[in-house]
Amino acid sequence: MASSHALVVPCASQSAIVSGQIACGVHLCKLTKRYLDPSLCLGSELIRSTTSLRSAKSSFLPSTQTLKGQQQREAPGVVSWRRIKKKESGFFSAAALFSFLEKRKDKELVKRELLAAIQPLDRGAQATADDLANIDKIARELESLNPTKEPLKLSLLNGKWRLVYTTSESVLRKQWPKILRPNGPIYQAINTDTLRAQNLETWPFFNQVTANLSPLTAKKVAVNFDYFKIGGLISVKMPERARGELEITYLDDELRVSRGDKGSLFVLLMDDPTYRVPT
Repeated sequence: MASSHALVVPCASQSAIVSGQIACGVHLCKLTKRYLDPSLCLGSELIRSTTSLRSAKSSFLPSTQTLKGQQQREAPGVVSWRRIKKKESGFFSAAALFSFLEKRKDKELVKRELLAAIQPLDRGAQATADDLANIDKIARELESLNPTKEPLKLSLLNGKWRLVYTTSESVLRKQWPKILRPNGPIYQAINTDTLRAQNLETWPFFNQVTANLSPLTAKKVAVNFDYFKIGGLISVKMPERARGELEITYLDDELRVSRGDKGSLFVLLMDDPTYRVPT
C-alpha cells in the first residue's frame, strides 16, 4: 500500500517513484501468477521474470483476440490455424446449405416438369412411344430425389390418391372403345395401419377392387386382390391368381410414384388423406 502512495505523492523523490513502480509491477505479477492458468499457455514464466507493466498487460490478452491482434502477435509468414479453421468451417457450412437448397429446388422443378408432360396425355391413354420414354426418364430423375426412403412406415402414404398417369394396359384399356373406358377420375387408396388397398373407378361404371397388402421391404408390398365390386354394388370374390407387387419409388405429401412388378408406372396426386379403405 505504501508503494501505491509513493506513485501519487508530488514531492516524492525520483528514487521513491522508481521504487514504487517496481513494487507495483511485482504486485501485479503476483496477482497474475495467482489467477492466470498456466495450462492456457499465456506465458506465466514471462510474468514471473519481468516487472514491466507492458509485459504484464500483454500477458492478459485473451486467446479470442481480434484477427488484427492475432496478426500482430504472429510471426511473419505464419498463417493462424484459427483463421484457417474459421474459413473452412464457414465454407463447408455454406456449401452444405447451398446443396440442400439446390436439391429441394431440383425436386420441385422435376415434379412440375413431370406433371406438365403428363397433362395432355389423358392419363397415358394418348401417349406415344416418345412420350412414354420421356415420362419414364423424368420419373426416374424424380425417383432419385425421393425424400421418403421407407414409405410403408409412415402415415404419409395413407389416404386416397388420384391417378394422373399410368402405363398399365389393364387400367387404360386402350384397345376398348373410348366410351367404354373409364372417363371419370380413377383413385387408389392405401392404409398402412390395416395393410389394405383399394382401386376405385368413377364414371361410367364405378367399379372397385380391394386388396390385402403384405410388406416385402420398407417400400414394396405384395398385393393380394380379394373382392371386385361391379358398379360399386355387386361383390365378386377374386381368384387366387389375382396377385401382384407394388413399389413406392417416390413419395411426398402431394405426389406419389409407384411401379408394378410387370413394369407399369403409376403417378398419383393426393386427393383425401383421411380416406379409409373398407376392411
